[in-house]
Amino acid sequence: MKISRVAYIQGFNMSVEKINTVIVGAGQAGIAMSEHLAQMGVPHVVLERSRIAERWRSERWDSLVANGPAWHDRFPSLKFDNISQEAFPPKERMAQYFEDYAKMLDAPVRTGVEVHQVVRLLGRSGFKVVTSAGEFEADNVVAATGPFQKPSFPQIVPETTGLQQIHSSAYKNPQQLPAGGVLVVGAGASGTQIAEELRKSGREVYLSVGEHYRPPRAYRNRDYCWWLGALGLWDEVKIKPKKEHVAFAVSGYEGGKTVDFRRLAHMGITLVGITKSWDNGVLSFAEGLAENIAEGDKAYFDVLRDADAYIERNGLDLPPEPQAWELLPDPECLLHPLTQLDIAEAGITSIIWATGFKFDFSWLQVDAFDEKGLPFHKRGISAERGIYFLGLPNLVNRASSFIYGVWHDAKYIADHIALQNAYTNYVKS
Repeated sequence: MKISRVAYIQGFNMSVEKINTVIVGAGQAGIAMSEHLAQMGVPHVVLERSRIAERWRSERWDSLVANGPAWHDRFPSLKFDNISQEAFPPKERMAQYFEDYAKMLDAPVRTGVEVHQVVRLLGRSGFKVVTSAGEFEADNVVAATGPFQKPSFPQIVPETTGLQQIHSSAYKNPQQLPAGGVLVVGAGASGTQIAEELRKSGREVYLSVGEHYRPPRAYRNRDYCWWLGALGLWDEVKIKPKKEHVAFAVSGYEGGKTVDFRRLAHMGITLVGITKSWDNGVLSFAEGLAENIAEGDKAYFDVLRDADAYIERNGLDLPPEPQAWELLPDPECLLHPLTQLDIAEAGITSIIWATGFKFDFSWLQVDAFDEKGLPFHKRGISAERGIYFLGLPNLVNRASSFIYGVWHDAKYIADHIALQNAYTNYVKS
């Protein structure tokens, strides 16, 4: 069921606009949420401070591609066209996909509208939503701003050093950086791809590696996204102890290939441990580089073993891949890791912090957070009735912050909103 767009009231003294649900953010989470609310006949509006899928457009490096193939990193109702379903779509194509999807839905998206504040209304149900385009009153507010909200990196190296320091979200290409070597801090999907690109451009590159999860990109003619589904790893029904803030080292770079730190080292990238401290031009690195690489290897081989067992158990005819079990020789930087590095002597002029993001819900001034200031919720349904979260890591399971998972999470939340509306509108016969 399609719903009509809500009328936009212009003018300096614009009146308050009333709507059942306000969705904040028009990325993958917001568009998915809009689709499911529309199907349930729930009046809503999607507010986006910039353009649809803006982070794909302007907050990623030029050569970025999706981490999953086109057949997987999409919503069920629309396939990618003019691209192989096994390919990893470039970032511009990903942004276009979500724009096309919103047009297909006739989703009530309003771009260029920034949400400044959400507070509960006094003496009645609902929330006041203060935006750059006026005020709304909404029964429900869905925070669909995703997991990549505010760049986060430790204040280790003083700004007065003269080094260029940028977060990975501000990196575009090697030409952007001054001449000289580069230290990339963080060895997840972003850090490893950026380090490899910089090395191929002729730069001297150091890559600071911490704890990480390193799966195979593909195995026995199936992409890792397929194995995640087949082995139940998206759903994580078999609970295994997990550490927080472990980098996810997987990539679609150059057609998709397994992140292999030994390969990166053999192509000239110097691996170092976790960046620990700075003292008068010298960086110190924590011990444990070899142990972290070994833990990544263990996770990699666990997937291979589970995949082999699945193939045998289900009688699948998938070609063996013995070479996947082979590791390159340990490079010198892994056998004898650096514990310190004089930045000037090493010729390093830039540091790229690929250290992730933190939440920024300063605009959401409601009782929906725990004592640490993190969203307090169950499957996206917050402790504050009428406030919902969508697109956060592990909202429900491993898939929740990915395109595949956010669509299904949105369906659950939309169903809950529709049910709560039914309670509110109940009239005893």
